[in-house]
Amino acid sequence: MTRLNAKTAVITGGATGIGRAAAKRFIEEGAFVFIFGRRQEALDAAVADLGPNARAVKGSVSDEADLDRLYAAVKAERGTLDIVFANAGTGSPLPLGQITAGHIDDTFDTNVKGTIFTVQKALPLMGPGGSIILTGSSAGTTGAPAFSAYSASKAAVRNLAKTWAEDLKGTGIRVNVLSPGATATELAKEALGEEGQKVFAAMTPLQRMADPAEIGAVAAFLASSDSSFMTASEVAVDGGLAQL
Repeated sequence: MTRLNAKTAVITGGATGIGRAAAKRFIEEGAFVFIFGRRQEALDAAVADLGPNARAVKGSVSDEADLDRLYAAVKAERGTLDIVFANAGTGSPLPLGQITAGHIDDTFDTNVKGTIFTVQKALPLMGPGGSIILTGSSAGTTGAPAFSAYSASKAAVRNLAKTWAEDLKGTGIRVNVLSPGATATELAKEALGEEGQKVFAAMTPLQRMADPAEIGAVAAFLASSDSSFMTASEVAVDGGLAQL
C-alpha cells in the first residue's frame, strides 16, 4: 500500500515499541519519517533498521528547545509536515497515599505538556490534509490501580483532542486519539515478565497482548486519507479491555 506516499511524518517516542512499529508501517506505506527520542543508541538502531526514509533527532518532548530542533530539522530537509504522531509517554505505579509531587511532574511533563508542545510547535509546518495522532491509553477511560497520575494524564490527552478539533476548525487538520491496551513492547515484556504478561493477556476478551505492529497499523489508518472524515475521535486498540 502507498496510502502515505510522499508524506512527511514525525513520531515522538519513535525509537522503540509502538513508535518504532508505526514508523516501520508509515515507511512501508510511502512516508518519510523523523523519529524523536531520548536515547541515541536506540535511535541509531531504529534508523539502521528503518532505512533511508528515516531520520532521527535526539531530544525530550518535555524540553521545548529540543522540539524546536526537531522541527527545524524537518523544515530544513522536507519543508512541510503532514503527520504528527505524539506518541512519547511515561508512567510508573505509585498507589494513593504514596504519590509525590515529583512523580506527578514527571508524568505530566511528558504526557501532557510534552504532547501539547509537540503539536503546537508542529502547526506552522502543517496544512490542509494534515493528521495529528495522540497516544492515549485504555487507562484513560477505565483507570488503573496505582496509576493515578498516568491514568489522569491520558484522560487529559483525550480531552486535548476534543478541544483541538474545535481550535483547528477551518484548517483542514484533523486530530484523533489512538488508545492502546496492554502491548507487548520490549519494555513491557521486560517489566512484566512472563507471569505479568499472562495476567494482562487474561484481562482482555482477545486473551492476549497486542503486537506493536497492530497498533502501528491503526496509526497508519489515522495518518492516511482513509480516516479523512474523522476528528476528535478516540480509537481503542485494546483487545476490548476498556470496552466491556
